[in-house]
Amino acid sequence: MKSIIPTAFQKFDRSQSLGGILLFGATIIALIFANSRLGDFYDTLRETTLGFEAGSFSLKKPLLLWVNDGLMAIFFFMIGLEIKRELMIGELNSPSKAALPLVAALGGMLVPVAFYLVLNNNPRASQGWGIPMATDIAFSLAILKLLGNRVPVGLKVFLAAFAIIDDIGAVLVIALFYSSSIDWMKLVWAAIPMALLVFLNLKNLFPKYLHLACGIIIWYFFLKSGIHPTIAGVLLAFTVPLRQKTDAHTFTEEMCRIADEFREHDSDRTPLLTPEQIERIDDIEQWTEKVQSPLQHLEHVLHGWVAMFIMPVFAFFNAGVAFRAGMDPDLPLITALALSLFLGKTIGVTLFSFAGLKLKLASLPQGVTFGQIFGTAMLAGVGFTMSMFIASLAFSGAEVLMDSAKIGIMAGSLVSGVSGYLILRFCRRENKHTYIS
Repeated sequence: MKSIIPTAFQKFDRSQSLGGILLFGATIIALIFANSRLGDFYDTLRETTLGFEAGSFSLKKPLLLWVNDGLMAIFFFMIGLEIKRELMIGELNSPSKAALPLVAALGGMLVPVAFYLVLNNNPRASQGWGIPMATDIAFSLAILKLLGNRVPVGLKVFLAAFAIIDDIGAVLVIALFYSSSIDWMKLVWAAIPMALLVFLNLKNLFPKYLHLACGIIIWYFFLKSGIHPTIAGVLLAFTVPLRQKTDAHTFTEEMCRIADEFREHDSDRTPLLTPEQIERIDDIEQWTEKVQSPLQHLEHVLHGWVAMFIMPVFAFFNAGVAFRAGMDPDLPLITALALSLFLGKTIGVTLFSFAGLKLKLASLPQGVTFGQIFGTAMLAGVGFTMSMFIASLAFSGAEVLMDSAKIGIMAGSLVSGVSGYLILRFCRRENKHTYIS
């Protein structure tokens, strides 16, 4: 088991790291588009209305909102799958393993919010307090990837675990504070297919096409209810079964039996398979589906799409800030967000982690020094994707505040990323004299 877990995490790490590189590239392209002759095309593209009508039913949105409400619902579905896995069998499934990421995440959420509330003196920008809460796992893991073997796997697992707890906090904040007036009747309608999926989950059943159909219906009712539809993505993830229908031992035995039968029906007279061999291949597909955890399989399928497509597309449509003559950005807001991400995250994660270790509530991961925790605390200030998303909710319709928030997020994330990289690059590795007591 010990050899399997690092391998699985390393695959996750690779996909997130490459996703972080694409995310950075998409951000640069968005800035180039917004500040070149392509600026008008960029604005037109984002505002292009797409959708369909059928009688009295109509669902039309600008392309920007299809990305933020539609594609990001898939992103949040992916987050929900990660949260469920971590809570049930991962780094958050026991108090001992969850202790340090939990206290680090609490500090990484509470202190940046406090920084923002103290630094912001613009009542119109008061809604932006949730922006510096979250850590962008793709960007931060991509930076750790650049350090190679200088950082232990335990540090990457720690970063991923407390970033996931950050995401739980961000999801709750979005649901409670960044949803508009609620149409409870729409939620009642959404509860009907949700109850069906919960029942199927309890029976360990996962009819994928029924799940997809119910998911679309639930997403639509959340969209119309006033609660942001990305929350539907998280809730749907918790209805995906984790358990397999058969165990690995039985699967292995069946594969051996099928392989023997496949070989028995081999024929040298034709390059085509015999009818019996085709049946054995069908058996392989059935047993393969049984041995796979639906949750694990969906995570595997979605990781690439989310990291390589959805997040870069989100960055392209949301990161473009046009620095035009006469632009009047809100400098106090930019400063408040940049400092909340950089100083708030660094102080919050470091201080709460130190307190947790001193009070014997948590222990350092194997091979990890407290200096590396400090460097990782700086990396936590890279809040890009989730911060941008919360900003789009907090400052919807306020163009100056939205552009200023983007600048603040990018500035804070850049300083956090570079500082965290340098600290970890020159940080001493663990030795027998390096510990917290």
